[in-house]
Amino acid sequence: MRPIVAIVDDAEFGRSLVVPGFVSAHSHGFQRGLRGKTQRAAGETGTFWSWRDAMYALADSLTPESLYAIARQAFAELARAGVVAVGEFHYVHHQPGGTPYGERTLLADTVIEAALAEGLSIALLRVAYARAGADRALEGAQRRFCDASCDDVLRDVETLRSRWRDEPRVRVGIAPHSVRAVPRAWLTALGAHARTHDLPMHMHVAEQLAEVDACVAEHGMRPVELLAECGVLSERFCAVHATNVSVSEARLLGEHGASACICPTTERDLGDGLADLGLLRSNGVRLCVGVDSHVLSDHVEELRALETHERLRLRRRVTFAPGDHRTLAEQLLLEASANGAAAIGHVVRTQRGTTSWAPSTLVPLDQHALRGVADEYLPDALVFSGTGLRFGRRLE
Repeated sequence: MRPIVAIVDDAEFGRSLVVPGFVSAHSHGFQRGLRGKTQRAAGETGTFWSWRDAMYALADSLTPESLYAIARQAFAELARAGVVAVGEFHYVHHQPGGTPYGERTLLADTVIEAALAEGLSIALLRVAYARAGADRALEGAQRRFCDASCDDVLRDVETLRSRWRDEPRVRVGIAPHSVRAVPRAWLTALGAHARTHDLPMHMHVAEQLAEVDACVAEHGMRPVELLAECGVLSERFCAVHATNVSVSEARLLGEHGASACICPTTERDLGDGLADLGLLRSNGVRLCVGVDSHVLSDHVEELRALETHERLRLRRRVTFAPGDHRTLAEQLLLEASANGAAAIGHVVRTQRGTTSWAPSTLVPLDQHALRGVADEYLPDALVFSGTGLRFGRRLE
């Protein structure tokens, strides 16, 4: 088995670790503009829904120029944190008030250009958004997210695929926003399109208990059960957050070869709760991580929290043994790189037909967090003690 981490003597950076290039599989780049602005509760307390009001205000203020500037800042920070590819869950599509731009994909193209300018590969996950919820009127900025028909969404997806087909760093996928925002008929049509064209498909799934309750009230079943019935689940599908999935839902995700993108720094910032990662892993659900709201741009912290948050949930240390002769640190590095690459469709096909993630990055060992650590334990120190690390160049 090829080692996940290696030590090299580099001409430029000296003695260094070679680690897999990180993939942030779930990002809303424009939300970098919220940093510092949502940490004061308007009343006695704050919730996800009060945070959402602030996010909507920012979304409604965006212009193509301001979106490009914010996205470049967000992506530059990811690149400095060792990230080489991002899955951008893009849902601000139209002008304020909801009128499409003359070039309907203007804002999606803007985000793609910002990622490429900062040296990142990107999967533009074009979000489908139809409604505020069952029998609910649109609210403010939601008009910028919504399309009149599912066909409009699919036309934009195909426009983006055609425009960027010759750029190997760009992948286009489909992203129903959530069961709250997309009706059953759209889920079926979007899933069929993703299946026909082998596109990655991502969706916010069971992030909030209120979302689960609303799904049961409308459809008589939980979110993942609805997705299974609509033919959405597959190895191309990624359930973002999966904070409140049930045992049977985790089993469905695993049976269909789906993945789950956990966004620890955002989930703890929003008070979402802790996903049962042991349940997901035991059912064969592949885990990856994403920066989501860009409240913190430290990808090592995202991957580390897959284990440290589970320790808090279970109240014990070292919560699982990965097998395959891998250490826990090596498994977490894979989940932050190769698993994320597979989830966003950025994979390399080998002669044996398997998939791997080719780019790696250097981590110079002259950094304070890694000094005095025996070579054997350097991967563990990087994952569990590495903060504010400096990354060297990307290795193809």
